[in-house]
Amino acid sequence: MTDGPTPAFVPYTQTLLDALAAAPDRPVVTAADGRRLTGGELCARTHRLAAELAARGFGPGTTVCLLTGNTPEALTARYAAHHAGARVVHLYEGMAPAVLARIAESVETTLVLVDPTRHGTAAELLPLLDGPAVLGLGSGRFGEDVVAAAGRREPVPFPSPVGPEDDLGIQHTGGTTGIPKGIRTVHGPYSRGVAIPVAEAGDPPRYLACTPLARLSGFLTDKALLRGGSVVLQLTFDPGEVLAAVARERVTHIWLLPPLLHRLLDHPALASTDLSSLTRITYGGSPASAARLRQAAEVFGPILYGWYAQSEVPAISEAAPHEHSVTGHDGRVTVGRPLPWLEVAVRDEAGRTLPPGEEGEIEVRSPVVMPGYWKQPELTAQVLRDGWLRTGDLGYLDADGYLFVVGRRRNVIVVVGGHVHPTEVEELLLAHPSVAQCAVFGVRDTDETEHVHAAVVPTPGHHPTLEDLRPFVTARQGPLYAPETLHLLPDLPLTSAGKPDTEHLRTTLTGT
Repeated sequence: MTDGPTPAFVPYTQTLLDALAAAPDRPVVTAADGRRLTGGELCARTHRLAAELAARGFGPGTTVCLLTGNTPEALTARYAAHHAGARVVHLYEGMAPAVLARIAESVETTLVLVDPTRHGTAAELLPLLDGPAVLGLGSGRFGEDVVAAAGRREPVPFPSPVGPEDDLGIQHTGGTTGIPKGIRTVHGPYSRGVAIPVAEAGDPPRYLACTPLARLSGFLTDKALLRGGSVVLQLTFDPGEVLAAVARERVTHIWLLPPLLHRLLDHPALASTDLSSLTRITYGGSPASAARLRQAAEVFGPILYGWYAQSEVPAISEAAPHEHSVTGHDGRVTVGRPLPWLEVAVRDEAGRTLPPGEEGEIEVRSPVVMPGYWKQPELTAQVLRDGWLRTGDLGYLDADGYLFVVGRRRNVIVVVGGHVHPTEVEELLLAHPSVAQCAVFGVRDTDETEHVHAAVVPTPGHHPTLEDLRPFVTARQGPLYAPETLHLLPDLPLTSAGKPDTEHLRTTLTGT
């Protein structure tokens, strides 16, 4: 007796379109300008645009770059391009046009789609590009309006040609240092990952996309729509507008990087806002202080979930609300236990797996690990070995299997006497009552000696000095870690991924 035929692969776009078609009159997208789309409208628009793109030759083997914001048109464009078989690359907001041009060239772009929110960037970027076609997602001066052209087609289902090993896209890292690396993603792992429900995200989920759809917010939007939920779009993160939207739209789930969570906690409207609809706040992507997490738990209740992940592997561990009391060395809050479908090991430089409590590099083996960096085989070989991804993060597992992240293997400040992990100093500073936000970075002097600098956004009404903060850090971590220079700022510059931009801080504040 033999097994039956292998089931045909169903890409995530088909599953999503089927879910939308099953409830055609249900509102599924609320735009920042108040427009509302039903499931039937989003489904029809996606089929039409997929057919239009395919008819123009933008299918398998081509690269479609999206110069888009948090708009319904951006969602439709991504779904349609994926469904037509093209790989999708986001040209992130916040990156300089010259950097975006290098990204577009490196991924062999065949088409750039521009929505109205990015016309300013398009005016600077497009003259730097040589070769790709340009189409508009709406009327404007940047190419033909492909949405209008697609609207003349019949809204019949478009059969997707993609297979599980076909490229889904190339995602560029949002790290605070270096040139972004292109991370290949393929349809099979993404389709499996997006189908996993997010615990306590609402039934049905109503997700607020207040961070870029080009990054994790897009993945969470897909998850919400696949679960019969809906999404509310905001063009940018503004803490007051986030609070108002949660109350007005009865949002159940939001995703925030810790600096954005801090801004939400500090907003004067927080205490008077009805947040009773929220069932989950997910945070991650950069260090979160234990003091701030305790504050968030007091304000929001037991709905905080911490995610540890990387662009190379979208999910590694999760800390549930009750696990925020699990702390390790120096009071650091755990990032949770590894998720059940993957393996985590902590290893030393020689590749030896370390026992509980010993710090080393975190390595991950998972069915959703990236297949590699785009056309960088040597770099791929450095981080992918025998099925394991070397994350570059330093951490340890405790005796109960909880994972702790202490810093980056390469992101260290080499000072006289040892190495300083910026994340350790940041966590200490965030515990000081005068510090609302901070970023720590190293600056080299003329002798190539590195010194610890701290950029700090004070809490309202406070004016911290170096004489305040140095003893605070010294008493808790030792003089090696104490900042030598303090920069007080009204706000921290962020990368396109929403993380503190230490390269910009180093350049603008020190000229190095």
